[in-house]
Amino acid sequence: MYVHKLHIAEFDKIDYQLIAIHSPLEDYRLAYFINKHLPINLKKCQNNIQISSKEGETQFTRFIFEDHQGIAWSLVQNQNNAIVATEQNNPGLFANSNNDFSAKIYLIPEFKKVDYFLKIENDEAPLDMPKIVNSLKKIDKVSTVYTVDVEKIKSKNNLIF
Repeated sequence: MYVHKLHIAEFDKIDYQLIAIHSPLEDYRLAYFINKHLPINLKKCQNNIQISSKEGETQFTRFIFEDHQGIAWSLVQNQNNAIVATEQNNPGLFANSNNDFSAKIYLIPEFKKVDYFLKIENDEAPLDMPKIVNSLKKIDKVSTVYTVDVEKIKSKNNLIF
């Protein structure tokens, strides 16, 4: 009988780059403009990313594309609202009213100002990241684009999808 051991270092390897995008555009419009400026074809993924936190539970939309070189591109929201219902313990005038509050939840809480992340997963294919960033900067209504050092992110587990 063979025993196959897995070492934790095999899973700790970071094989992706992350680009932060600041833009007021809706996610589908941003995906459209990224498709026009880069040689990719992002499409909406049916499986949203679900995040639970103490504020509530929410889903982040995702657009994906995998090219012929094996590079997987994912455009994901960084912020979304979660509706939190509060319980009424007061039997007074407002006893039958619903108090639903909206709490902002972030995919990567360290980057609260970032609207979207473009995650580029590649094993071996070399990428020209400055060229990709410059192409994204040419999109109207995109204010800032920059690469993120993935090693410094504390909530890396939220990027596993």
